[in-house]
Amino acid sequence: MSDAQQQDHPTNDKASAPQGASTSKPHPFWDFWGPVFFTLGLYFGIRHYVAEARYIPSESMIPGLQVQDRLLVEKVSLRSRSPRRGEIVVFNTPYSFNSALNLKSGQSSLPCFVVNLPFMNWMGLTNPSCDAWIKRVVAVGGDQVSINPRGEVSVNGQRLKEPYVTQYCPVTNRGMGPCNSLIATVPSDHVLVLGDNRSNSTDGRIWGFLPEKEILGRALWRFWPFDRFGSLIP
Repeated sequence: MSDAQQQDHPTNDKASAPQGASTSKPHPFWDFWGPVFFTLGLYFGIRHYVAEARYIPSESMIPGLQVQDRLLVEKVSLRSRSPRRGEIVVFNTPYSFNSALNLKSGQSSLPCFVVNLPFMNWMGLTNPSCDAWIKRVVAVGGDQVSINPRGEVSVNGQRLKEPYVTQYCPVTNRGMGPCNSLIATVPSDHVLVLGDNRSNSTDGRIWGFLPEKEILGRALWRFWPFDRFGSLIP
C-alpha cells in the first residue's frame, strides 16, 4: 500500500486503545473541589479523633499554664482508660451537660458545628455552650474528696500533693472565704476537676462532677511559647 493510500485511512484512536481501558475524564467540578473536600475531611477527622491544638483563654490554670499558651491535646488514650489524678483534661463546657447552668440572656444559640468552624471566631460568632474547658483532675470515681475553703484537696483522707498550685483562696481568721468548699464521694464514671488557680476558677466546686464521656482529650504538650515548650504529663 502506498503512502498516499495509508493517509486515506486515518487511525481509529478508539479502536487502537486497549480493551477495558477507560477514556472518561473526571468532571471539572471534582478537579478543583475533590482535593478541597479531602483536605477538609482529613483536617476534621484528625481534629475529632486524634489530636488538636488548643489555647488557654483564661487565668484559671496559672501559674503552670498562662493565658494564650498553645497546647497539643491528644484524644486517643482516654478512649481505652479513665483519666488519672493530676492529668490536665479538655472537656465540653458544663453549660452543655449541666441543666442547672443557664446561659446569659442574649448569648448566641448557633449550632456547635457552625460555631466551631475556624473562621467563625474571626467573625465574633460564639456560643458558650460549644466551648471547651481545661482543668486538672484531682479525684476519680469512688474517691472520697474534701476541699477546704482555701482550695486545698484531700482524697481518701490524705492531703493531695499539688506543687502546681500556688494561688489558694483567701480566708479569714475564722477560716471563711469566698471560695466553695466540698465534701463528697465522686460518682462512678465521673471525675472532679479543679483549676490550678484556686482563687479564680469556675470548676467542680461550683458545677459538680465531670462525666468521663464529656472529656475530649488530655493536654500532652505545650508547644508555644517556645521558651516554655515541654510535656504536660504529670
